[in-house]
Amino acid sequence: MKSARPSLPLLVGRKPVLEALEQGVTIEKIFLLRTATGEDINRIKQRAREYNIPMSQVPVEKLDFMTKVQHQGVVAWTSLLQYTDLQAAISYVVEKGDTPLFLMLDGVTDVRNVGAIARSALCCGAQGVILPTSHAASLTEDAVKTSAGALRKILLCRTPSVQQAMDVLRLNGIQVLGTQMKGSVPVYESDLTIPSAIVMGGEDTGISKDVLKRADQLIRIPMVTSFDSLNVSVAAGMILYEACRQRLLAK
Repeated sequence: MKSARPSLPLLVGRKPVLEALEQGVTIEKIFLLRTATGEDINRIKQRAREYNIPMSQVPVEKLDFMTKVQHQGVVAWTSLLQYTDLQAAISYVVEKGDTPLFLMLDGVTDVRNVGAIARSALCCGAQGVILPTSHAASLTEDAVKTSAGALRKILLCRTPSVQQAMDVLRLNGIQVLGTQMKGSVPVYESDLTIPSAIVMGGEDTGISKDVLKRADQLIRIPMVTSFDSLNVSVAAGMILYEACRQRLLAK
């Protein structure tokens, strides 16, 4: 039977998880028993929301499989990586005198795809990857390995939702570009020299309806045939290279 737990250190029990949250330990994800109640559970939920930590309500069998220790309805994965507030990340990039280029992953759940995207992003000059807490991959050792260490070198920003991230980006004058097979603009006709955030959709579903409606522009990768099986990490690499090309020519 395949393990339900990736290669991330565990925190088990209400007090250990709550203490870790209050001490600023970076946590990748929290699993809560569906029926768990009490003051500590409420405080864990509150802190998780404050720090944009993904939470999952699960049956007791899931927790029992994750650990043989008395879990009290709470298990958490501690993170291998550090996360930065999105606004702080944008300010950092701007203060350095760089033009923002971010990738936002909307429903990308395969850890190897996330790692490969981060690697391409770093190589092509993107400063950060935005990871909404819902429908997102947990960044395990496999993701770090696939990224060849890029996940440790690029800014990682967790946000409660794609919608909130889009609001923050727009307030900072950053255009939001949605990607889809039938996007209205070929990627090479889009101006990627200005502050930009490129949204890559999930492996099966693509970008969400909210992104389709609210994106400043929808872009596509022109292809010779109608065969539409580009892997999301491959597509991200192609778009990132175009951004890199435009920005190098603009210097």
